[in-house]
Amino acid sequence: MEHAEGSIVIDAPLEDVMEVLEDYEAYPQWAEVRTAQIRQRGEGGRATEVAFEVDVPVLGKATYTLSYRYAPGDTGLSWVTREARGAIRDIRGEYLLNELTDSETKVTYRLAVEIGVLVPGFVRTEGAKRVIENALERLKRRVEMG
Repeated sequence: MEHAEGSIVIDAPLEDVMEVLEDYEAYPQWAEVRTAQIRQRGEGGRATEVAFEVDVPVLGKATYTLSYRYAPGDTGLSWVTREARGAIRDIRGEYLLNELTDSETKVTYRLAVEIGVLVPGFVRTEGAKRVIENALERLKRRVEMG
């Protein structure tokens, strides 16, 4: 399983960042996600299970369902694979939020992905890094632009 990590500072309060991260059904508008459907909700109506469909460059389509957990004080969220089909076999990760000021939040994104087909190690590692960089830039744009 390939691991990657990246961070970015977003010019917005922690609550605004968390709101965007939890709005899974809006992911197709800004994240590299084709569809996102909430399958299960837990305490307070928060999504605990979400099904996604994505296109993985070169490798093709993947569908997976993730189980979510939320950090105390809304300082982040993490996920593990419930089921997966296609180009991705397993995906685990987390967003960690650190409020720097009332209007700045540092976001750290950690991701571990197991691809369902044979791909050279350096390609997997570079792919995971690129996914993180793109995701953080898109999140920053979405939060700051609204």
